[in-house]
Amino acid sequence: MDTKAAIIALLTCWGVGAATVVPTIAQDSQDADDINDDDSDNANPLLNKVWVQANADAGQPGPMQIFLADGTLVSDSCWETYRLSKWQQVSDSAISWDEDGMTINADIASLSATELVLNLKLGSEVQELRYTTASVPYLCPDMVK
Repeated sequence: MDTKAAIIALLTCWGVGAATVVPTIAQDSQDADDINDDDSDNANPLLNKVWVQANADAGQPGPMQIFLADGTLVSDSCWETYRLSKWQQVSDSAISWDEDGMTINADIASLSATELVLNLKLGSEVQELRYTTASVPYLCPDMVK
């Protein structure tokens, strides 16, 4: 009886385990485009794109910012470790995020599907940062050591 119960339990586990692992199938790009087109009226062009700073030092690629819809800001560059911060859209023309325990406030000077201009308020100073969407594929160049 114990062996029979163990076999039934094992078969049940296998059946449940097999049923819970269902492979997902990637959508065709046409289907994904159709879904995105439906949401395009409400879409925020700031979100879910890799923005690369355009006015960075000559010869080095600029830092990257990714404003995710869930309130996470991913900051990265080819020469520093990435950072995850919380961000929020304060209004249609202003955002803020936390960086090392300080709140950075920025006005959105302009925003399109391919260009973002932010005016960062750093104390009494205002710094303009220009971003463009990253081209894909993108590979950081080898850094001079």
